[in-house]
Amino acid sequence: MEKQTYKFSNSSTDFYFDGSINDLKDIVDSKYTIIITDENIYKAHTAKFKGYKTITIPAGEKNKVQKTVDTIITKMIGFEADRRSFIVGVGGGVVTDIAGYVASIYMRGIRFGFVPTSLLGLVDASIGGKNGIDVGVYKNIVGFTKQPSFILHDLSFLDTLPKVEWINGFAEIIKHACIQDADLFKDLQKNDLEFYMKNKEAISALIQLNAQIKLNVVQHDEFEKAERRLLNFCHTLGHALENQYKLMHGQAVSIGMVYAGYISEKLLRFKQVPQIKEVLEKYGLPIALEFDKQKAYDVLKMDKKRDRNEINYILLNKIGKASIESITLSQVEKIIGAF
Repeated sequence: MEKQTYKFSNSSTDFYFDGSINDLKDIVDSKYTIIITDENIYKAHTAKFKGYKTITIPAGEKNKVQKTVDTIITKMIGFEADRRSFIVGVGGGVVTDIAGYVASIYMRGIRFGFVPTSLLGLVDASIGGKNGIDVGVYKNIVGFTKQPSFILHDLSFLDTLPKVEWINGFAEIIKHACIQDADLFKDLQKNDLEFYMKNKEAISALIQLNAQIKLNVVQHDEFEKAERRLLNFCHTLGHALENQYKLMHGQAVSIGMVYAGYISEKLLRFKQVPQIKEVLEKYGLPIALEFDKQKAYDVLKMDKKRDRNEINYILLNKIGKASIESITLSQVEKIIGAF
């Protein structure tokens, strides 16, 4: 098991790209460790949790709320967890978001690490230190930025990952290609979902590449003052749609990507919207949705990227190069309403 350490402003994260959850015993003391996972993961991989205190939560974004956090904390108190305790989130983005948030607030902060089990978690959600919960339709509006002590990849969890979750994860991979890596975009055009699902070497390399894309951005701008904002490409509208229409994260991001492409076309003369739509459809992602434009705008204007009457919208100059554009809220409302 090879370890790579990534340093941030006041902490560091150890990465184990080709590991196994069995390696946890060499990273943490099981006596002081509490695993948080969801019911689906626990049911599919029960044996992997043997020897650890484990808290299971219901699966799904609708459970990424304060009520779930309160339940977890009550169980941790029952386990007599103290400041030496260590939380390990084993699951997809919902689990790692909640586990990191609980660890950040329990006894004013204890250590935590992640074993991401979904493609979305492996390439995006577990990386970067953003931990939080939803309030109503407002995604991730409450939370902390705090880096995990480690992230351990065990790709055997992908063996039980439903196809719909593979599709979900590819939205973030396509996003990374659009904003930072034109060569990756070409690879995605050349290959398809089935290729990556069947080819373990290819998916392992793809996961590492995308994790490193995000890690490099976060290292340069941990607290989202500049470059890290690029990672929000297609999430502004995407988040406004996700909980309102009960979409999977990847579906919402995909639709947001198309709209961001249209806005880029209008404001920056971007000319590659057809290529983006073609790749999204190739990986099973939606490119359109009938939605209430006013309701979407009403949620969007509460986005965390808003600055008074303007919002930092991430647009594309070309595939592989994105930029941060400050757009007035009224302009955003007008543009979204026009499509």
